[in-house]
Amino acid sequence: MNIQVDTHTHTNASTHAYGTLWENVKIAKEKGLKGICMTNHAPNLPDSPHLWHFDNLIGTIPEVIDGVRVFCGAEANILDSNGTLDLPENILSILDVVIASVHIPCFNPMTEEEYTKSWLSVTQNPYVTILGHTGRFRLGYDHEAVISAVRDANQCIEINNHSFVCGQKPAVHCREIALTCKKLGAKIVVSSDAHTPFAIGETEHAMQLLEEIKFPEELIMNLTLDRFSQYLKERKEHRS
Repeated sequence: MNIQVDTHTHTNASTHAYGTLWENVKIAKEKGLKGICMTNHAPNLPDSPHLWHFDNLIGTIPEVIDGVRVFCGAEANILDSNGTLDLPENILSILDVVIASVHIPCFNPMTEEEYTKSWLSVTQNPYVTILGHTGRFRLGYDHEAVISAVRDANQCIEINNHSFVCGQKPAVHCREIALTCKKLGAKIVVSSDAHTPFAIGETEHAMQLLEEIKFPEELIMNLTLDRFSQYLKERKEHRS
């Protein structure tokens, strides 16, 4: 079981990433991927590009580069427990993919209740496609409540490969999250969170976990390019 679309990648427009879009596409093609999502950090993270980076994506970046489908998006920062994001609605609405993530420089929830509330609030945002690396933070959250809300909102939980190298606790969190998604029938995506071209498509830890727990393939939205494209199309049509 291999994914065809890497849904979480960064270019050097985010200054602690180290590759260009062209380099990411080149490696993606070499590894047999059919698509990547370019999801640089949104403005409140210190390494992020200017707001214009996101405003200018659609219509500037070709949809297909050297045979690889490129989805233009952002990794938006959650700013508080009300789910406020650091991109305005007029930009969120035009992006192909929006990941919402917690990063400590932008928001540092102090309790599991506050962390849970932030995720539940994000599920109410119609422009958020993916809840990013929810298992990486030091705190847990109410998996059943949040993942039920994700399912009902037709969003995806991200199983982020990089989380597995961040310590034992994130790996345990990710396993529990994946099991809850399986139990509740919630959609997921599997991503590399690549910050260099060499990490594009690297999802072996996440995929190993999914195979171990016999996760249903039909719930993995980026398993094929056609499935991911159709999923995004349906979300956009529903929003309209």
